[in-house]
Amino acid sequence: MNLQFSKHHRMRTHTKETQNSLTPDLAAEILKEGNDRFVNNLKADRNLLQQVNETMNGQHPFATILSCMDSRTSAELIFDQGLGDIFSIRIAGNILNEDILGSMEYATKVVGTKVILVLGHTKCGAIVGACNHVQLGNLTSLLEKIQPAIDAEKETTAEHRTGTNPDFVNRVTENNVHLTIAQIKRDSPVIAQLVADEQIKIIGGIYNVETGKVTFYEE
Repeated sequence: MNLQFSKHHRMRTHTKETQNSLTPDLAAEILKEGNDRFVNNLKADRNLLQQVNETMNGQHPFATILSCMDSRTSAELIFDQGLGDIFSIRIAGNILNEDILGSMEYATKVVGTKVILVLGHTKCGAIVGACNHVQLGNLTSLLEKIQPAIDAEKETTAEHRTGTNPDFVNRVTENNVHLTIAQIKRDSPVIAQLVADEQIKIIGGIYNVETGKVTFYEE
């Protein structure tokens, strides 16, 4: 790894210069290494109060993460990142909508993050609810956005296609990540062009709530 982005350096607040000099691959690697530290309980040495001061006039995060609102999946914690390091977008089932796409376009095209991570997680209540066809107020329309991931699962027979089948739920969770990435590229010409120009990359991942480990998918 480039000495400029050694472990010691990464614990400092990102500046415009460090953000600009990151490649998308290196940005993704920083997330992977951060999760390794989290799993091994090796929290990086950083001064959060100092980062408050260093970011009060601006921010230069290197990653944009779309994850679930689940209380166990705080992106800053599971990737061992500090203030000013990531844009964290959280919503039940890590689903995508127009406002989230707009937020991603701002994060990448305007602010300059180098990687988008779509992060699902095991034992996701939103995925289970969608598999069980739960209907509850405004939650109904949110869970409907997961239906394509259910439809894409072809291995499970009709009688076992419920939220009580962990294998079915796991496959739907993976499908939801991959389909969301495809939807980002399809519905955002801004982001699709950044990907085509190799200015950013989009990756997927599943967080295991039992181990703390993220399994990454390169798209």
